[in-house]
Amino acid sequence: MKDVFCRIIEGELPSSKVYEDDDVLAILDVSPVAKGHCLVMPKKHYRDYLSTPKDTLHKVMDVAQRIGQAEVSVLGAKGINILTNVGEMAGQSVPHFHVHVIPRYLGGEGGFQLTMKSLDPSTLDLPVLAESISRGIKE
Repeated sequence: MKDVFCRIIEGELPSSKVYEDDDVLAILDVSPVAKGHCLVMPKKHYRDYLSTPKDTLHKVMDVAQRIGQAEVSVLGAKGINILTNVGEMAGQSVPHFHVHVIPRYLGGEGGFQLTMKSLDPSTLDLPVLAESISRGIKE
């Protein structure tokens, strides 16, 4: 069964297109958290960021950057959040790699909040943790 983004890409569902080329589609989010909230995705299906080839990641991020620049210059955004979620636990609701480009405005209208609460670093052995992650990095 095709996910909603595959159906949009194939023209089975409507969307408000912001950008399209042979490899990438960008649309306005139908449930935006801010005016101009866009979703940028590869036209070829990949489940998430971790499974997407590097050349495709580069194309998607290039478009995300260009949209962010346009949102600052055209919409007057004062900042931009560019993010992707990997897995349901991280908030990924559609199993098709996509990047959110969320413009931020003075006054904070919209429903998007990003809060990071630090762990107590004394509870972690940072050198051991760093070494474990380093060993797991694949070329």
